[in-house]
This record gives sequence, structure tokens and C-alpha cells, in this order.
Amino acid sequence: MPRACVAIIGRPNVGKSTLFNHIVGHRISIEDPTSGVTRDRVLHPVTASNRTFDLIDTGGIGMVDRLDLSEDVENQITIAIQEADVLIFLVDCRDGIAPLDETVAARLRTVGKPIILAANKADTDTIEVEAHAFHSLGMGEVLPVSAHQGRGIKELLSKVVKLLPPEVQELEYEGDVLKIAFVGKRNTGKSSIINRLAGTPRVIVSDKPGTTRDSVDVLFERDGTRFVAIDTAGLRKRGKMDDSIEFYGQVRSERAVSRAEVVVFMIDASVPISKVDKRIGRLIIDECKPCVIAINKWDLAKEAKPGITPEAYHEYLVKELPALYFAPIAATSALTGENVWGLIKLAQDLYAQASKKVTTGRLNNALQEAYNKRRPKAVKNKMFKIYYGTQLETNPPSFVIFCNEPRLVTDQYTRYLTGQLRTSLGFEEIPLNIEYRSSHERKE
Repeated sequence: MPRACVAIIGRPNVGKSTLFNHIVGHRISIEDPTSGVTRDRVLHPVTASNRTFDLIDTGGIGMVDRLDLSEDVENQITIAIQEADVLIFLVDCRDGIAPLDETVAARLRTVGKPIILAANKADTDTIEVEAHAFHSLGMGEVLPVSAHQGRGIKELLSKVVKLLPPEVQELEYEGDVLKIAFVGKRNTGKSSIINRLAGTPRVIVSDKPGTTRDSVDVLFERDGTRFVAIDTAGLRKRGKMDDSIEFYGQVRSERAVSRAEVVVFMIDASVPISKVDKRIGRLIIDECKPCVIAINKWDLAKEAKPGITPEAYHEYLVKELPALYFAPIAATSALTGENVWGLIKLAQDLYAQASKKVTTGRLNNALQEAYNKRRPKAVKNKMFKIYYGTQLETNPPSFVIFCNEPRLVTDQYTRYLTGQLRTSLGFEEIPLNIEYRSSHERKE
């Protein structure tokens, strides 16, 4: 289930991104004295007092954007406020109360959520005294902090954790259950196929795009094996989303991919591959999830392009979605149910591949063979050398390769090695994780 959320809210240039980066522990949000640098919501998981939650950095309320994106920024802030369980209202000790602080306070009074008023830039005891002036905002106790110095951050996090709602555990199912997320653009037939699998109209099915706005878990069984199909909201371009509900659907779809063990990527064969399809493909790769590409509405594709063959369409898919070239493809029909259970069989096969552990000896033989077959190019007269590798974990299969200097390996050579390991070790249809470490990091 989704983690609890905490959003940092405030006018421009009060140090929201600096506070965000300090809490996260490394620089993610851009820090700049120019107001309005942060436009999108920036989200990162944080653990404090044994509780993990998502921390959200936001743009400044009331910012004037030189690229005329102020309305988009405000929409992102609204979504963050609605999505958050706790709000950190950040103000600037040095500046005192500004008119925009009062605007923010008025806006937050109506949301009905726990709010922590934190006065930032209290770098010294002398400046910290100025924090008391913010009591006049009527937001309760004022907590002086310094995102730059780290003062008061521990107390802030302690207060945040106390205000978080009780932790909701992910749905648990008795026995072994394979979780499969169905993702894709809107109106690609995800819900219809899940209803076929469930044998009942368990999920709302509609020919109107965007019917599903939340992730729904559907438990079903086949030949004594239990599955959970995760139905997700259809994704589309961010600029075309109608309201915050659609943003929530997108976030939950992304989280559904994260918690699934296999992903079924639904493609509408009757329309060209779009930027949204490519973004979904990148999400699947970034999460390193086994993926079945389900080609739906094949009958409509044949009507639109008479004479098209499955082989020709496969070549087209590989060209448009090259990062998923290894993913198996299955033609299906949500309307007739054709090959729906074939998708599930493929998902089982992919999960079995992703669960496989290879011996260190077999891995190193494969690495040596790949290295001898194709040596990397020298970088500034230095050659990348592989010493040995080992498999760290499964689901996804993850490997660490010890070498002379990780910086010498190129992305191109990593793609080559990954392809060779897939072929040599029986991981032909799933993504692999490869990490490089210097030989100095080897444990004695």
C-alpha cells in the first residue's frame, strides 16, 4: 500500500528544497537563491524513528514564473497538499512575516490536516528568537529550524512521525501469490482482461478512457495457483491530466509497478506507439521488472493496416521501445478473451527466470567468455578490466562485477555484457541489474 506522505509547503525562497535535501541526506532538489526554481513535486522516501514515509518538495506558493508555468506549479502544490498526511509549513526567520506567508496560512487552515509550522534559517540563537513572531499566523507552536545548519531537524522529524497516521500494511495473501500489474495508456483494455481472468465483473469496465483511477487488487486462481492482478489507472501526458484525481491515479500506477513481481504492459495495436507508451516502458525498465508486452485490439490494427503481420509489428515495437527488446510479446483480445491465459503463463515463466540463482563459477565463466569475445575500448589509454563477479540477489537478478576502475566502463559495454549474460545464463526475457565496484572494495 502507498506510504504516508509529508509535504513541505511555503512561499518562494524560504528554503524548502534545502530542508528537503537535508532530510533526504543528499542533494535531489535544486537549491538556488532565485525564487521559483522548484516547479514540480519532488518525492523521495525518508526513514525516521523506524517509520518510512514519502517526503515531497513543492514549488513556492504565489511564485511568478518567467516561463508562464505558475498555474502548473499551483496545480502541483494543490496535489501535494491533498496527497499529504502531514504538512510542514515553512517560513523564513530572517525575513519575518511576509504577505505571502499569511496567504499560505489562510490556505492551509482549510485543509483539515496536521500542520507543523517551521521557521527556517534560524542559524543562530539570536535569529531563532525571531521565530516567535510567527505565532500571529495562528498555526500553533512555531518550531525554529535551520536546514543549512541542521538545527532543529531531529525535533522536526520526531514531530512529523508522531502526526503520521497508523502504518497501513500491504495486503497480505495466504500462501504463494504472484502479483501482476497491468499498466498502459488509457483505454487499452486492462480492466476488461482482468475481468476475464477473474471470471466476474470484479473491476469496472467502460469504453470511456480513464475509468480506473486507483490501483485495485483482484485475487484469482488457475489450476491451483493463486494470482493477484493489479488494475491501474491508464496513463497519459501530464499536461493533459484533467484534475488531481488523475495525478493520484498516475502515482498509484507507478507504485503498482514497484510492488508487482511481473508487469503486463498493455499496448493498443490500433494506434501508433506514443510518448506515453515510451515513458511507461522506461518506468518498467527503471524498476527492473519482468514484463510481458500484451498487444490488444489486433483485429482493429489489421483493419487499419491491411496486410500487417505479427512479425512486422514486432519489428516496429522493437524500434519504438528498444529498451524492452527482450520482453516477450503476446497478441490478445480483451473482447473475446483470446490468449488471456497465455499472458498469465508467460508471467509465470518470467517470474521463474527472475527467481533463478546462478553459481559464482558459472557467472564468472560467462563474464570471461563475454570479455574475451569483445574487449572494451580504452578510455584515456586505460583499459577496463573485469576481475570477477557474483550474484547478489534475485527478483530482479542483480550482479556485482569487481573491476579495476568502474568509471572506465561505458553504457554501451554494459548493454553488451547484459545481453551476453542473458543469453549465457538463461535470463533471455528479463531485465538484469549490474553494479560495478573497484577491486579495492573486495572483502578480504
